[in-house]
Amino acid sequence: MIVRDQPSSLTLFFVMQGSVVPRIFARMVGVALLSVLVLLVDHHITPLPQISIAAMSIFGIALSLFLGFRNNAAYDRWWEARKLWGAMIADIRSLGRHGSIFLANGPSRARILALAVAFAHLHRGFLRGVDVKPALRDWLDEAESEALIANRNAADAALRQIADELADLTAQEKISGYGQMTFARTLAALAEAQAGCERIMTTPLPFVYSLLVRRTTYLYCWLLPFALIEATGWFAPLLSAIVAYVFFGLQAVTNELELPFRNVQNGLPLDAMCRVIEISVCEALDRTPPPALLPENHVLT
Repeated sequence: MIVRDQPSSLTLFFVMQGSVVPRIFARMVGVALLSVLVLLVDHHITPLPQISIAAMSIFGIALSLFLGFRNNAAYDRWWEARKLWGAMIADIRSLGRHGSIFLANGPSRARILALAVAFAHLHRGFLRGVDVKPALRDWLDEAESEALIANRNAADAALRQIADELADLTAQEKISGYGQMTFARTLAALAEAQAGCERIMTTPLPFVYSLLVRRTTYLYCWLLPFALIEATGWFAPLLSAIVAYVFFGLQAVTNELELPFRNVQNGLPLDAMCRVIEISVCEALDRTPPPALLPENHVLT
């Protein structure tokens, strides 16, 4: 995720970090070159059929609505994912407070919180498809880390381990029935947030809708030069490139926000949020917390 102050009016036009221009530049140039070709043929070879500006305006409004709806749907997914991870951070902090209330500062509390940190890292590993074994070394021994990772759903296995710990404590009468219920609610909330993230990851926006928007965008940009021949003359390539930037840019932004867990510049900073969890747990256990992750070149991973 990009973290930086808003650039000045002049700098705004030259900032490439986080911009979609590098990804759509070839398409912008292609539309501009098509406009040049249309103008050359129309002026020097044979008059070409022209499309009404009014008709293209109606077409453009319809395309804008399609892109707007899809962009809103993608941003809703991004924002929901951020809320789910924020809820997980709050729930793991709550586990620390529950432990202080019902378990005091014993080894069982430290064990449950260590498994909660492992849950966060394992869930991050599933969402991003990365190896999180090095991040588990400070919290679990190697054999237990390997056992958790061997599960099809390693993060859920960590939650089951916490549930088993609580069941053992209940059997030993070290935790009351009310404490057991309180812990169970928090574990259920963590599992619900995990399932919500998995739903977002495994259920993209409907392909047929994305295909319709993509085809319509290309058709509009290819037809636009025929509407600008008479109205704008040799300004047509510039105007066509600007329109292509708007429509192809919105399409590229939507594609990036649609899957918010990818490790891209505008993705969610899962590494930083896992570090926030580690800091909270270390402070709850009176351990020296690791430093917070800071943006590198304005990018927080």
